Amino acid sequence: MSASADHTWRFFRAGGFDQVRIETGADLVRLEKLDQKLWVALACPTSGLQFDAKTLALIDTDKDGRIRAPELLAAVKWTCACVKNPGDILKGESALPLAAINEATPEGKNLLASARHILANLGKENAPVITVEDTADTSKIFNATSFNGDGIVTAEVSKDATLLTVIADIMSCVGSEMDRSGKPGVSQLKADQFFAEAKAYAAWRDEAQGNTAILPLGENTAAAATAYAAVKTKVEDYFVRCRMAAFDARSVGALNREEKEYLVLAAKDLNLKTTELAGFPLARIEAQRPLPLLEELNPAWSDAVTQFLASTVRPLLGDKVALTQGEWEQLQVRLAPYETWQKSKVGTQVEKLGIARVKEILGGDSQRKLTALIAQDKALEIEIASIASVERLVRYYCGLNTLLHNFVSFRDFYSRRGKAIFQAGTLYLDQRSCDLCLAVGDVGKHALMAGLAGTYLAYCDCVRKSTGESLQIVAAFTDGDSDNLMAGRNGVFYDRQGRDWDATISKIIDNPISIRQAFWSPYKKLIRFIEENIAKRAADAENAANDQMAAAAKMAVEADKARAIAEAEKAKAAAIARKKIDVGVVAALGVALGSIGTAVSALATGIVRLPASQIPLVFLGLITLISGPSMIIAWLKLRKRNLGPILDANGWAVNAKARINVPFGSTLTQVAALPPDSQRDLIDPYADKKSFIPALLGIAAGLWIIYSILNNVGLIYDWSGGWLGDKREREKGVAVEKAAITNAPPAAAK
Repeated sequence: MSASADHTWRFFRAGGFDQVRIETGADLVRLEKLDQKLWVALACPTSGLQFDAKTLALIDTDKDGRIRAPELLAAVKWTCACVKNPGDILKGESALPLAAINEATPEGKNLLASARHILANLGKENAPVITVEDTADTSKIFNATSFNGDGIVTAEVSKDATLLTVIADIMSCVGSEMDRSGKPGVSQLKADQFFAEAKAYAAWRDEAQGNTAILPLGENTAAAATAYAAVKTKVEDYFVRCRMAAFDARSVGALNREEKEYLVLAAKDLNLKTTELAGFPLARIEAQRPLPLLEELNPAWSDAVTQFLASTVRPLLGDKVALTQGEWEQLQVRLAPYETWQKSKVGTQVEKLGIARVKEILGGDSQRKLTALIAQDKALEIEIASIASVERLVRYYCGLNTLLHNFVSFRDFYSRRGKAIFQAGTLYLDQRSCDLCLAVGDVGKHALMAGLAGTYLAYCDCVRKSTGESLQIVAAFTDGDSDNLMAGRNGVFYDRQGRDWDATISKIIDNPISIRQAFWSPYKKLIRFIEENIAKRAADAENAANDQMAAAAKMAVEADKARAIAEAEKAKAAAIARKKIDVGVVAALGVALGSIGTAVSALATGIVRLPASQIPLVFLGLITLISGPSMIIAWLKLRKRNLGPILDANGWAVNAKARINVPFGSTLTQVAALPPDSQRDLIDPYADKKSFIPALLGIAAGLWIIYSILNNVGLIYDWSGGWLGDKREREKGVAVEKAAITNAPPAAAK
């Protein structure tokens, strides 16, 4: 895409690249014409940002969890069309003035009417503005209105008691749907479902009405069929077993169950609900034996057979005490039409109301009245549906300004007048405050990409014990040093709402923080190396002494006195030898220190012979030689420090190399400093007590260096008349001076 030729864009430079200024309504209207190569970002996530989540969800039309440039452009274009002056969007106001809505278009007219409808329902008929809070809670908006355009009517929609009872019956039988007011109600779909069920159920009941084939016992047929169904399977089993016994007498024992099965059953605590007992035959199996109905029954089935006798056998067959297979088949034939009719049952959802209530409802005009009420509510659908669009417009009007200045440009980040939407808060740790803190989901995954940013990053686990909340952040340290930063250090993180969290460093990506740190780094490393070696040598000596003492103690316990004395003498000799070794080590250290002193004195001698104007340059050169490489490496890395990988690791698509150079980095991390005009008391009552030994050692070293310098130039020899100093050094110095004069240019020799 190319920029529009009829519009002049203005840019500002920050972070090492040009960023567009979005300051006027014309900028917004023509934003889709701006080349997207000039945008700072092309996509961002909808989560983990300090921005209204509902607004981001509305912009994210494809619901993929990301805001892309086309979606943002569509939101800007729609909002500009809905307001009279697009420039008002850039004011970043917290409410939408009704006067700002463009009612010259049909959509704008509906939006304005819906906005006024919302305010009226909230009791704010004369309010000149509408806020996000006004549109956020739809249940509050529609709580005071009967009709809200959703096609669902509640029990409060009518004063007709009969209709209200029908609505309650409908919700009881087929369920309800939630009205926009937050109350349960009935839609046209639910109403149609209920009345269809009611009509089907009534027709099904009418089919059996007066039909003795289906209802041989009238209203008592249902009870007879229920008792019959309860024992049907067991009675069938009994008669089949009796027929098997008639077929082969040898099977009678097995059909009645073997004795060992009774023994197993007898070993248990029995009751009438025992599963094994219910599995035994209904009665004793004999060839051609009728089923007894009063006695000699399986105890687990006696109650069911008694009910079967009272409800089914006697009403249909008369007074019986036993039932033959023929009579059983006769019962099956008599109840078969009822069973077939039951299988064809429809309208079960309204059955619980009873046929009398169902016919009462169908006989009235409740269906017509309810349909009319639903249609009346539905008539407001177009107007009320615009309420969702009102919320969308209010959120865009109040939020697009911020989003554009954190997407198309990073004005909020580089201006330092506030915080960018990706900044989660501020971390206080090691006498510093870090403003560039981002919430992260997966530290390991984030670190893979963020490590390319060339920035010193500290990942922290944050918790609030009072609420049980937890989160993970990454903080960029862009000023100070890293001497006291390590995993496990604790600090305090303040989120954008001002809540404090306990923060603990869990992972560090090490990179240079500042040129100042790089300057002192070689000296600190040397001191650290010396301290570590001294500590290591002391620890080794202590461990060796402890081991020898332990060994000597063990030997004293286990060996006799003579051997102990011999070992003691041996240990004493070893101690003397070790002392000699230590003396040798001390001597070696003395030689090493002497060599160092000689080198220093030689260097100092060379410096003394230089003109006074060149001595500062020599010291500057030495410092540059030591600290220069470290500073150069740090400078090369610091100039490449980039915000992009840190954001990309969080799901952004940063379209520019957003640099964090040294001056800008110093604004992101504030190092502790005393307030202006503060008063300091420099007396520390707990300061380390001064010892004269270091001072003496320093004086001795200084005198030694001075003596070496004077001796090298022959002054000691001259001053002492040959009693002190080295004549060869004197002669060597004179020879060097003569050689320098001989080899010097004529002008210099003069």
